[in-house]
Parts: sequence; C-alpha cells; structure tokens
Amino acid sequence: MAFLVYQSILISLAVLLFIKLLLSHTRDRKNNKFPPSPPALPVIGHLHLLKKPLHQTLASISEKYGPATFLKFGSWPVLVISSRSLAVQCFTTYDMAFANRPHWPSVKQATFDYNHIGAANYGPYWRNVRQIAATEFLSAQRLHESSDVRVGEVRDMARQLFLSWNVSAGSKDLSYFVKVDLKEKLFELSLNVMMAMIAGKRFYGDNIQDLEETKRFREIVEEFFSLAGASNAEDYLPILKFLGMAKATKKLDHLAELNKEMTQKLIDKHRKPGAQKKGNMIANLLELQKENPEKYNDLTIQIIAVSLLQAGTDNSSNTVEWAITLLLNNPDILKKASAEIDTHVGNKRLVLESDMPNLPYLHCILNEVFRLYPGGPLLVPHQSREHVFIEGYEIPQGTMLVVNAYHIHRDPSLWDEPTKFMPERFESGNAEVKKMITFGMGRRRCPGEGLAVRQVGLMLGTFIQCFDWKRIGDELIDTSEGSGLTLPKAVPLEAMYRPRQVMMDVLSTL
Repeated sequence: MAFLVYQSILISLAVLLFIKLLLSHTRDRKNNKFPPSPPALPVIGHLHLLKKPLHQTLASISEKYGPATFLKFGSWPVLVISSRSLAVQCFTTYDMAFANRPHWPSVKQATFDYNHIGAANYGPYWRNVRQIAATEFLSAQRLHESSDVRVGEVRDMARQLFLSWNVSAGSKDLSYFVKVDLKEKLFELSLNVMMAMIAGKRFYGDNIQDLEETKRFREIVEEFFSLAGASNAEDYLPILKFLGMAKATKKLDHLAELNKEMTQKLIDKHRKPGAQKKGNMIANLLELQKENPEKYNDLTIQIIAVSLLQAGTDNSSNTVEWAITLLLNNPDILKKASAEIDTHVGNKRLVLESDMPNLPYLHCILNEVFRLYPGGPLLVPHQSREHVFIEGYEIPQGTMLVVNAYHIHRDPSLWDEPTKFMPERFESGNAEVKKMITFGMGRRRCPGEGLAVRQVGLMLGTFIQCFDWKRIGDELIDTSEGSGLTLPKAVPLEAMYRPRQVMMDVLSTL
C-alpha cells in the first residue's frame, strides 16, 4: 500500500513538472525575441531531432528555419549559426562575449577539470597555457626546429609502404599493385609525428622498446577520440546520471585517469639520468621548469601535451584520408599534382616542407579538402559570457554557440558548384581562402593551423610523389561521412598502390 502511495506522489510530481516546463517554455517564447526555432518538447527540448552526423542534421534545420536558429539541448540554450556573415559577427563584434567554452559533465575529468586548452574559459589561466603551447610548440621557430622530426616520420612511413609492397609483389613486375588500409596507416603516422614532437617517442615502426605500453597508449587515444566525438545525452539531461545511465561519462573518466598516468610517466622518464634533454616539447618545458617551477609545473605540462595530442592526431589523419579519397575519385587532379611535384622537386629526393611554397597546386588541393571536409565540421562550441543581441535577436547569457563550418563551406551564395571537388577555385588567390573558417576565427582561433598545413602537406605530397594510386574497383570511393568531432569517413579508405618507377632508386635507399 505504501508503495502505491509513493508511486502516486511521484507520478503527480512528474505531471506538475511537465506542466510547469511547458508553461515556462511557452512564456519564454512570448516574452523573448529569440531566433527562429523548431517546435520543442518539454524537458528534452530539441534533442529528439538530433541524428548523426550532427552537422548534417543542423544544416537541414538551418535550411528550414534560417541562418541563426535557436535550439534547446535539454535545458541548454543553443545558437546554431550557418551563415559566414553571422559567424564573422560572433567572432569579431561579439568575440569577447562568446569567448567561453561549454563545460559538459562527461568531459570534466578528460579535460583536467576543464583546464584543457580547448575547454578552459577565457581568462588568465587560458592565456597562460595557450601562450606556452604557442611559444614552445606551435611558433614558427619551433615548427622550423621540428621539421626534421616530421620529415623523418613521413619518410619512415614511405619506407614501410615500399617494403610491404616489395614483400607482396615478390618476383612480380613493377606494374603490380597491393592493397593498403590507409586509415590505419595515416593514424599511425599522425600519432607518431605528434608523439615524437611532444615526447621524442614513437609508437609504430622499428625500434619500439615497450610494445605493451605502446599498445595501451594507442587504445587510450583511439577510444578517447571515439567517445569524445559522440553526442552524450547525459550532458544535457542530468537525470540520466542519477538513473545510472551516464555510460560515456564513466568511460571518459576512466580513460582520463589512464591518460594522466601515461603522460606523467613520459615526464618522469625525461627526468632520468641520460634522458633526452632537448629536441621535444616535454624536454624543453622541463628545462624551463627549473627556472620557473610554478608556471611550468607537471600538471601544466600534462595538460598541454594532452591538448596538443588530442587536437593534432585525428584531424591530420582524417584530412589526408579525405584528400586521397577525392584524388582517387578525380584521377586527372592526382596526375596534375604529381606532375607539379616532379617539376619542382624532381625524382632524386623526397619532398620537404621547404618545398611547399613552390607547390601552389598542392596548396589548392589542401584548401579544397579543408573546405569540403573541415577537420571540425562544427567548430569547437563557444558559450556566451553575457546577454547579447545579434540581428535583433536576444541571445541569453550561457548560450552555447555552434557554428556549422561544413554548411558555410558549401553555401551556394559563396561558392560556385559548392559540392564539387575543384582545387582550381583557389588558383585566383587569397579571396577564396578568406571565405573559409576551417580553423575558426577570433581570439579562440585554432593556434595549430601552421602545424596542420605543414604536416598534412608533407604527408600528402610524399604519398603522391612516391606511389601510384588507384581504386580497388571501378566504382567511385564512398564519400559518406561518419559521426564525430573530426569528420571521419563512414567507410575507412582502402586503396591499391605501387612505387612509382621514377622513385624506385630513392625508395630503395630509405
């Protein structure tokens, strides 16, 4: 009997709460001039409308309701922007007002209590860690100093591909093609590049000393990307946590602890006698720690290392995977890029980062890939620090700002034939480049743009220079988009390759 009374009280309270939320939502819509919005449901708001991939769902909503759309993710107010002109307003006129980041409960531990460079709110702390990362890792001087690291890793991957082909081809002639899982290879390469620059450590290839540690760290990185790219309902519906349904949060918390443990081990190894004292970021920061232990403490070094690793691995490998996909579906463009490299670099050595200014068509290809498949199709969300008015619409304090770069980059009012892969559109100069927002805008623009362009350019240029590529079959490669923060392909790329005959001498000596 007592149970039935208790159950009746709970149902009554639930009904009253439902009515209160419904009336509150109706009153808010009447008393405030928010941007247009689809019909919402009490409690969950517009969460029921969200399907994967999220950038496509939000683009469809914007097509119906306009370039500024107001949504509710549970109790979170969300402003979705799908117009470049409005994005420019948000990141120039209202740049300071939108300088914060939303703090989702699921990533609290994974972002070191929101102290991760990409998750920290605007203020002295964020300026400090960003300045350290920019100066000690991403500055023009540091990128120049670390060029040999990137070149070495990319050359090692070219050597591995050549040796794998040699084993598979056996006594067959040079026309023999072999299949390769490019998604896996590109991820390995990107992770090796970032880890070598951050900690002087490699996780793939020859001379790997601790295979168990390598396997463990790889699993942490891959699973983190998978979970962090998911849409976690418990972030917007706190009741799920109390019901024991916050599964993503639990997994991310566990991975965060492992991540902290692994990065602290990397720091401790650099302190051992005989350890590498320079040439990578951790070594350099530990030297600075001797002079200023408070500014360069171990936790700060961990945060910067994890921030850079998370931002620089998946994005780079996905971008090159999309680039090769598009080139294989457009062989004439691939042939033109190969001819440019042959003309300006030749066949006696491998391409270097210093060759990039002499390869304008390769740059056009990169820009077109960044346009069609930006590393973050929805720019990293911002959050308003105060009430603002945009185009006459009220945007409450605490509103999450989501800018759909994917939709803007395919806006027919900005681009001719917007869905077509056409690198030639960038041959006219910087006017077209300035339309893109691949790396964001304003004070929270991605500081890693210089590294991304160098790394992706070198990887793609080397793959084009060294190998002939073709599709596995006659059909065009599937360009369906997967779900995640970094826009992966829905179907991982596999392709056929062989060494180019004119590069055999160079590849044989790697």
